[in-house]
Amino acid sequence: MTDDPRPPSRPFVIHEGDEADPGLAPDVPEALPEGAAMQAAAAVVTAKAGGLWSWAGAAFGLLFSFVLSVAAWDFVTSLLARNAFLGWLAGVLIVVAVGFALLLGLREYAAYARLHRLDSFRDHAREARAKADIALARRVTGNLTRLYATRPDTAWGRARLAEREAEVMDADALLALAEHELLAPLDARAKAEVEEAARRVALVTALVPLALADVAAALFSNLRMIRRLAEIYGGRSGTFGSLGLLRRVFTSLIATGAVALTDDLMGSVAGGGVLSKLSRRFGEGVVNGALTARVGVAAIELCRPLPFVAVERPGVSGLVSRALTGLVPRG
Repeated sequence: MTDDPRPPSRPFVIHEGDEADPGLAPDVPEALPEGAAMQAAAAVVTAKAGGLWSWAGAAFGLLFSFVLSVAAWDFVTSLLARNAFLGWLAGVLIVVAVGFALLLGLREYAAYARLHRLDSFRDHAREARAKADIALARRVTGNLTRLYATRPDTAWGRARLAEREAEVMDADALLALAEHELLAPLDARAKAEVEEAARRVALVTALVPLALADVAAALFSNLRMIRRLAEIYGGRSGTFGSLGLLRRVFTSLIATGAVALTDDLMGSVAGGGVLSKLSRRFGEGVVNGALTARVGVAAIELCRPLPFVAVERPGVSGLVSRALTGLVPRG
């Protein structure tokens, strides 16, 4: 007799008549959502017309403008022949309409110029860091101060920068100081805007059953988000400027393969296998919201007047976690 507490081993017997029950097998998981609405929105925004279509569009545009001008001229001259007062009134209204069209065109041009100015700030900041050029760095910080001179939300940061700028003799340190004092508060507002857009796209995609409504909602929400981001950082883009910026963002993401459901996006959305447990429609909404956050991060980098160096770049995972809190169950 031994003191070994382990039970005696028993032989493992396999009965030839035993058969596996197919009903006890786990369900085959459905295909994971891929963010079809955001994929379609990216395709619409980045679609390029061929050379022939571009020339055809320009020709039809010129023809339409010519026909419209001749029709307006005939209308005014015929009206003058019948009634001088009505003819002059029609002429004045046409001149006013053309004037407003020119003002809208000038505003769009100014919007493009503001976005180009932000691009030049980033380029000069990179050059100042690469060459350790303190004079160029001071010029960049001076331009930023003038850019935000009328912004109450940057008053405290501008005052702090003015107090400490003269003490800094290194280009990297000066640009880092400008990032912390001027751009950190704007970064917080930009991240909140991205989270709101991601939440909106996720909810609309999950709740609206119409086929094209989610694509339209994704396009509108992303366009509105990019317009707001440009305003936060001082770009104040117009309609065509926002469309151009959205096109740049989507083109950059498509070139890097970022507008797709990859493993890192899976982890940022829910972690584990939570997406496979959600309804197909709700899962699509969650992934579309996560892709919107990814677009927002890329737009922040394009709208921000300084590249992310001293301040940490916002991560997609953190933005999605905060935006979709309460929408995605945690395992």
